[in-house]
This record gives sequence, structure tokens and C-alpha cells, in this order.
Amino acid sequence: MTTTPISPSPASPSLIATLPGHYYTDPAVFRQEQEKIFESLWFCAVRGADLDKPGAYRTVQVGRENVIITRTRTGELRAFLNVCRHRGARLCTEESGEVRRSLQCAYHAWTYDLDGRLIAAPNLIKMPDVDRVEYGLIKVALREWLGYAWVCLADEPPSFEDTVMYAAVERLGDAAAIEHYGTEKLALGKRVTYDVRANWKLIVENFMECYHCATIHPELTEVLPEFADGYAAQYYVGHGAEFGEEIKGFTVDGSAGFAKLPEVTADQDRRYYAITVKPTVFVNLVPDHVILHRMFPLAEDRTVVECDWLYAPQVVASGADVSKSVELFHRVNVQDFEACERTQPAMSSRAYRTGGVLVPNEHHIGIFHAWLLERLEDSHA
Repeated sequence: MTTTPISPSPASPSLIATLPGHYYTDPAVFRQEQEKIFESLWFCAVRGADLDKPGAYRTVQVGRENVIITRTRTGELRAFLNVCRHRGARLCTEESGEVRRSLQCAYHAWTYDLDGRLIAAPNLIKMPDVDRVEYGLIKVALREWLGYAWVCLADEPPSFEDTVMYAAVERLGDAAAIEHYGTEKLALGKRVTYDVRANWKLIVENFMECYHCATIHPELTEVLPEFADGYAAQYYVGHGAEFGEEIKGFTVDGSAGFAKLPEVTADQDRRYYAITVKPTVFVNLVPDHVILHRMFPLAEDRTVVECDWLYAPQVVASGADVSKSVELFHRVNVQDFEACERTQPAMSSRAYRTGGVLVPNEHHIGIFHAWLLERLEDSHA
């Protein structure tokens, strides 16, 4: 299969072309994305604090592979392909769980320690030539950032600093800006999982622009009035959308939230910043909490999104009511995902065969499209 370039630019210089519709519906395109994007780049898999003790694990679908992330007895996170080295059975069939000391295959009882080494199997003592490291689980590269474990299936992973971390620098214009929120020290106040019947790229494109905000986000534009003008915060490097004059906090009714996070600067106060970390992560920064989306693309027309609301540990420990801040972005999520689901069926229409158009305040989405095409064309190099 070869990729199809973006259609020629429309006659009007105000408009630029989108991807053709089949990029959102063709299983062959999705397979290429699995190989060249999800299985080749860093993928945000799990929040580190969810694996809070040795033996805790979570399984995550990354492209075509299923990955186990677990915490060892010495406290480190490790990631492995979820495949027994004997006959290929899946080791962990549950999405999450906890084992005492080892991971054991339920088929033939091959057993691995939490560092992936083969430690036991029926009659293994009679096979002294079997290298227990060589026949251990296949390791997956893992890095921790913002309190999350990021994994990469590539044999030679790209630089984490130049790809994942650079996304924050590119958006905020300052390497230290995101560190002021101390995301890795925050506590989980709420998690909502959304099963979205839409292609993952529609969700990325939606998050990147605010041309739709005045139409479908009344609560958000009340808190962030400039969004009603259609320009997303991501349109400008370093810009954070300012709260409305009468708005006290990033809440569904504009009421006060919680105390500003300790290291958030005066320039960052009363502002909202959004970052897209390609391919599948959105980071939303406000003075008193952080909202982080992780996408898990499962098919060309299905994407599971996990959204975490993170607060200062004392806020969560005190049992404080976080519902008003959660409700604001939950409504935004529902509104956005419904819009994406309304769009998905039309991607296979002949009306969208050559794609649509981007107006000036959406032109930055074209950068995402160019990035995608470059990644997919790599498969024909």
C-alpha cells in the first residue's frame, strides 16, 4: 500500500486541504500507523503510581502488541511483551492485577521473575543448556516522565528528549515551564475512560483547534472567553488562554478551585495551557491541577481515551470535592468526542473522498498532517 498525498490546495488562499477521507477509514492505513507510529515512537502507557507495589502490573495495547508494565521488588518499572517464550501464550490476560513474586504462564507454567528472567518451568532442571536470560521475556524500552511510564517497541528508540519532552518545549517555549506544575508529584483525583467510535486522528485534530469552541463548548468559553474567537491556545507558542475577569477557578461554574500549585509562576496563574505530545497524549495545565489524556487507538474507527485529573496530594488526601473542576473538562471531553463520532461516518463518503479544508485558525493542523505523512512514507524508504 502507498500513502496518498494531501489534495492540491483549494483555490482560496485562506483554505488548505486536509487528509483524504480514507486516512480515517482504511484498515491498511491503520496498520501502517500501528507499525510506523505506535510501535516506533514513545507511547504513554500507564501512570506510575497505579503500580504502587512490587508485583503490581498493567497490560496495555501498543499498536499490534500487548505490553506488560510491572514494578519489580526493588521498585523499578519494567515493560515486556505479554508473550510467553515457550509457545506464545499471553501471560497476563487481565488489564491489571498483582502477583506475589513472578509472572507465570497458565498454559505450561513457564515462570518469570519481575525482571523478566526465566526462573522455572516443568522439567527445566533437566535442560541445563537453556539460557534463562536468553529465554526470558522480551524487554520493552521504558522511560518515566510527568509521573507516567512511556514505552517504545522500536529496537532503537528515538531520543525521548528530542521527541516527547521537546513537545512541551515547542509548545510552551521554555524547557522549565511544564516542570513548574510538578505533575509527577500530583495525586489522582479522578479518572474517566471514554470509548470513542472515531479515528484517533480526528481526536488529535479536534484537540488542536478551537474553531469549534464557540459552537459546542459553552462552559469552556465562559471560563476562557478568548476561545470563543476560535483561536486555540496551541496556535501560539508560549500562549496560555486567560481566565475571564469574573472567573475564580477552572471549574464548570467558574467558582474557586484550589490553591495554586506551589511552583506555578505568576505568569502562569489564571491561564490554561494545552500541549499535544504526538502521537497520543494531551496535557492540560491550569494553576491548581493538571488534566492528562492518553489515547489507545484500537481500530481505524475506535479509540479508547483515559483522562486523569491530577491534584496536589493534600487535596486528594483531604477528600476535597473535585467534582466542579472534573465536570468542566468532562463536559468538554463528551462534547468533543460526540463531534468526532459525528464526523467519523462521513470520512467514507464520496463527499470527503479528497478531504476537506482548514480555515486560517486551523492551519496548524496541517503541521500534524505533514508529520503523519512523513512517518508513513518512511515505510517505503
